[in-house]
Amino acid sequence: MASNLWNIDTTHTGIHFSVRHMVIAKVRGSFQQFSGTLTLDEEDLTAAAVSVRIDTASINTGVAQRDNHLRSPDFFDVEKFPAMTFQSTKVEKGSGKGLRVTGHLTIRDVTREVVLEAEALGVGKDPWGNLKAAFEAKTTIDRRDFGLTWNQALEAGGVLVGEKIEITLEVQAARAQAGEQAA
Repeated sequence: MASNLWNIDTTHTGIHFSVRHMVIAKVRGSFQQFSGTLTLDEEDLTAAAVSVRIDTASINTGVAQRDNHLRSPDFFDVEKFPAMTFQSTKVEKGSGKGLRVTGHLTIRDVTREVVLEAEALGVGKDPWGNLKAAFEAKTTIDRRDFGLTWNQALEAGGVLVGEKIEITLEVQAARAQAGEQAA
């Protein structure tokens, strides 16, 4: 029997976000260090489970000063909260290849339920015979729900950092080999 454990392939996976800046623009970024597993039944994706751990210090927006501020106690407080996690609780079928993945997202020790609108992109073998599965998922969260409340009022009105965070995931996972443990 084939393994139903899949390890997230971090070299072919992206965890991206965007947030409004000064009301008029968007800042985009990603997390560079993470790990996770999927438990998949290829015949019934609603039986799937997802578990992900993200290193908060690995945040990257392309601007060192901003990244350092995001790592500070004003935002992620990476010294006190080195990781954020997601653990699925339910997967439901959507339209076509669509899936609704409900789970618990924990940031700064605050856990909230979130729903990812996902799509199964397919399963195939790489040139070395390893089985890979690919998914995309999106969600929007309110950062204040997780204790990320720092902001600064703007002279012209509005605030420096938007409240809604758009999250986009591009996931590729590799089927674990017999006897292989989760990464």
